[in-house]
Amino acid sequence: MADIAATRPRSALTLVRSSGNAGVYLAFVVLLVALGFAAPRFFTFGNLTDVLRQAVPIAVIAFGATFVIGMRGIDLSVGSTLALSGLVTANLIVLGYPVPLACAGGIAVGAVIGLVNGILITKAGITDFIATMAIMVISRGIVMVYTQGIPIVGASDPAFRMIGQSYAGGVPVPVILTAIVFAIAFYLLYYTRFGRFVLSIGSNPDAARLVGIPTDKVKIAVYVLVGVLSAFAGVLLTSRLEAAMPEAGQGYELDVIAAVVIGGTGLSGGRATLFGTAIGAVLMAVVRNALNLLNVNTFWHQVVIGTIILIAVAADRFSRRQKA
Repeated sequence: MADIAATRPRSALTLVRSSGNAGVYLAFVVLLVALGFAAPRFFTFGNLTDVLRQAVPIAVIAFGATFVIGMRGIDLSVGSTLALSGLVTANLIVLGYPVPLACAGGIAVGAVIGLVNGILITKAGITDFIATMAIMVISRGIVMVYTQGIPIVGASDPAFRMIGQSYAGGVPVPVILTAIVFAIAFYLLYYTRFGRFVLSIGSNPDAARLVGIPTDKVKIAVYVLVGVLSAFAGVLLTSRLEAAMPEAGQGYELDVIAAVVIGGTGLSGGRATLFGTAIGAVLMAVVRNALNLLNVNTFWHQVVIGTIILIAVAADRFSRRQKA
């Protein structure tokens, strides 16, 4: 089983090495250099700020998904959770509720969705793929039924706008909040028994159960965690747009999986790296931004993302075979 001492980085250099996918960093640097020649606008301050803002929702969700995939699970409901949580938050603000209460309501929706996912998987015995896909469809359906496909506008409370639009010391507040989420997730994964249990379950679920790890409780907690982070991403996105968009979060599950796998977390479980996930999330934002700057048809974006996922998974399999 995974030993937390073996997965805990002790220095910046160890942190980079622990990602297990050094090729990602090389590809990232090459991509940046290529963009400098192909799209000179990429390195403008305004565009780089936009890239960081675009990376925020994916990064926040991907930090939670790192626990899920490291546990040898999957969650396809993250995009729909983001949309439904953003809808609830925006609706409460429009109705005049205080901003903290509205945000708490949206995040509570994410926690409930995560709890339902966890119970369906652990207690009802439904596979994670089917359970989270069903919740994805149900949640998206609720959003579309309530909004009738029309955005919920009017979430323009000044205090709410500050969450997604303001700056602190020249740095966008959403980026600062994302860094805080990263620090909390980093501590949970590398410095607590919870993180050790997650990776142990990913390495060998049966062995983890035999040594007394409460596997069902840990799994439920992990799905609640990713649900809460998906909802938080929904709050950030809604604040940035000042509206709840019915189509918000569509396709995010692909970007999240790509960010986590590209970063070095193995789909077969037992290995997870949050630092790599952060790089993967930024890389995905850079790719989408580059496609826009190069005027690539939006229909091709999913083709590119799908190709990246295939390459990342193939690289992970090849790396594991080489080590074996």
